Amino acid sequence: MPRLAERWEPSADLTTWRVTLRRATFHDGRPVRAADVLYSYARIADPARAFRARSTLAVIDLAASRAVGDRTVEFALRQPFAEFPNMLAAFGVFVVPEGTEDFTRPIGSGPFAFGSFEPGRSLLLKRNPDYWEGAPHVDELRYLIANEESARVNALLGGQADYAHDITATTARTYAGDDRLAVTRLTNSGMQAFAMKLDRPPFDDRNLREAMFLLADRGELVDTVLAGAGQVGNDLFGRGYQYYAEEIPQRVRDLDKARWLVEKAGAKGLKVRLDTSAAASGFVESSSVFADQMRQAGLDVEVAVGDKDTYWKDVLDRGTLCCFRSGAMPIESHFAQRLLSTSTTNITKWKRPEFDALYAKAVSLADEKARHDVYAEMQRAQHSEGGYLVWGFADWLVATAPGVGGVADAPANTLDWARFDKVWLA
Repeated sequence: MPRLAERWEPSADLTTWRVTLRRATFHDGRPVRAADVLYSYARIADPARAFRARSTLAVIDLAASRAVGDRTVEFALRQPFAEFPNMLAAFGVFVVPEGTEDFTRPIGSGPFAFGSFEPGRSLLLKRNPDYWEGAPHVDELRYLIANEESARVNALLGGQADYAHDITATTARTYAGDDRLAVTRLTNSGMQAFAMKLDRPPFDDRNLREAMFLLADRGELVDTVLAGAGQVGNDLFGRGYQYYAEEIPQRVRDLDKARWLVEKAGAKGLKVRLDTSAAASGFVESSSVFADQMRQAGLDVEVAVGDKDTYWKDVLDRGTLCCFRSGAMPIESHFAQRLLSTSTTNITKWKRPEFDALYAKAVSLADEKARHDVYAEMQRAQHSEGGYLVWGFADWLVATAPGVGGVADAPANTLDWARFDKVWLA
C-alpha cells in the first residue's frame, strides 16, 4: 500500500488521515481506486475471517471511512494514531480489485503479474509493462520452492536459478572467491532470538526468564552461528531503528547469577524443550549452541527439530521455548503485531494491560520526542520482563549467478528489499 500512496495527510487531532493514490492500474487494466482500498481493508478486517493483518487494521473505523473521488481515501480512526503510515505497510495489507473473492488467478498492481502456480514447487510471474514506476528489466520471474539451503545453492551452481535466497555465513565463506556465484550482504536485516512463553510454566517465572537472559553468551552465538556476520543483541527488537532504546545497557553473560536464579526458581535439573527446525538458516545451529549454554546453568535441555514446513504455525501457540527471527519493520509495528494483548502473532504471550495502555498513549502523541519517551518505557519493560531473548542481529546473505545486477543492499522486509523489478541479467 505505501507504494500506491502518493501522499498522506493527518488531521490536527490524528483521528482522520487522507491518503491520495497514485495513478496506477491493476494487471487487468482497471485503475486502482479508493473503493478498491476500502473493499480490501474491509475484507481483511472481517471478524469472520482469519487474516493476519486484521488486528493491525482494528484502529480504522471502516464504516465511517469514505472515498473522496476515485483517488483519495479518507480514513476515520477509532483513536488518534500518529503511526498510521506504518499500518499501510504491514504484512498482509494488500489492495485487490473491489469484489474480488476468487484468488486462483490473483490480480494485483505490482511490477509483475500472475502467470502460474504449482503448490509446493514454483510460482511464475510475468513482466507488467504498465507498472507505474517503470516496467521491470526481466520478462519473467520464477520462484522455485526450496526450503533446504543446499538445494538453493545447488540450483544456483547448476544453472537452474539465478538467485539463492537466505544462505548461511558458512556457505558464503565456502564460496568466497568462487566465480560461479556472488554474495550480497544485506546488513542488519534479521533479529535472531529465542522466544519464551510467559503464560505457562516454566517461563511464567520471572526469575527463570532473567536466568535465561544472563546465561546467554551472545558473542558465542554471533561468532558460531552467524560466523561473525552480525552483531550481538540486547533482548530488544530493532537495533538501529527509529525509537530503539540505545540507552538501555547491554546485557552481558553472568553465569554465576544465572545459576543462582535457576535455583531460586526451583528449576535446577528441569527438563526444558527447545523447539527448532530448518525453517530458517541457523535455527538448528543456534539451538545446539544455546542448549549447551543452558546446560552450563543447570538446566536439562531437549532440542526438538520440527517440521520446517509447519514450524511457524506449530510454535505460535504450542511449546514453551523456540527459535525466532524477524526481518525489519518499524518498532511500533513490532509492538502492535507481537506484544499487545490482541496481537495475532503474540508468540511470547506477553499480555499486560499497562503495556497496551502505553502503546495507545504513544501512538496518540503528535510530538515525536514524546512518542520516543513512551516507546523507551515500553522497551524497558520488555528488557526487564519480556519473553524475547534477542541474541543477535544478522546480516541477510543472498547469492546470485554471474551476470545478475541490481540487487540492492536493503534490509530484509523493507520496501527496497527483493526488488526484482530493478534486477537485470547481463
